[in-house]
Amino acid sequence: MSMMATAVIGSAVVGGVVQSKAAKTAAAAQTQAADKGIREQRRQFDRVQRLLNPYVKAGGKGLRQQMALGGMSGRKEQRRAISAIERGAEFEELTRQGEEAILQNASATGGLRGGNTQGALAQFRPQVLSSLINQQYGRLGGLTSMGQNAAAGVGNAGMQTGANVANLYGQQGAAAAGSAMAQGQAFGNVMGSINQYAGGVASGAFPNPFGGAQTSTNAVSGPMTSSLRPQMRPF
Repeated sequence: MSMMATAVIGSAVVGGVVQSKAAKTAAAAQTQAADKGIREQRRQFDRVQRLLNPYVKAGGKGLRQQMALGGMSGRKEQRRAISAIERGAEFEELTRQGEEAILQNASATGGLRGGNTQGALAQFRPQVLSSLINQQYGRLGGLTSMGQNAAAGVGNAGMQTGANVANLYGQQGAAAAGSAMAQGQAFGNVMGSINQYAGGVASGAFPNPFGGAQTSTNAVSGPMTSSLRPQMRPF
């Protein structure tokens, strides 16, 4: 093969290899960057979830207690919730102070053993319990709302993380597809250069790298040589 043919074909092959390798390197770098982005997105989501998890759990407990106190979990659970309030330190302290105040007032007015005093004492505890039930239900409602907001925050963070990760996966796919197309283009360029050179040899624009006479489509046959001229025999 002539030096010219070697240079043309060698240059095409080397150029194709370089282009293909560059495409692979670029795709690998983009894929690695996307992987880092995916890991960071998931790390941040896990962090948000850990931060909000106590509020989500508290809200779940508040909702269960609220449902029990409101009778939505059955009579047994409702009784248990009310009994918990009645046995609580808040109820005991309020009733103690209230009953002492009633007795002190009755003692000061001379009606300690009167019917009004006994009636006030009998009604006082149920009134305090009813008030505390309503207060507790409202407190639990605030706790439930807090948990609901925290859960919504985790959900929004999850949706955003999912969208970001999906976008990064798309970038990885685009990088792989671009690399494959670039490698195919590089191979096509190599074959195109070789075919172009072969066409030039066939048309006579380039010398034949394998030696031999160069062909031409416009060659006109000349006079016949003596070796080809028919021999005339005498009669």
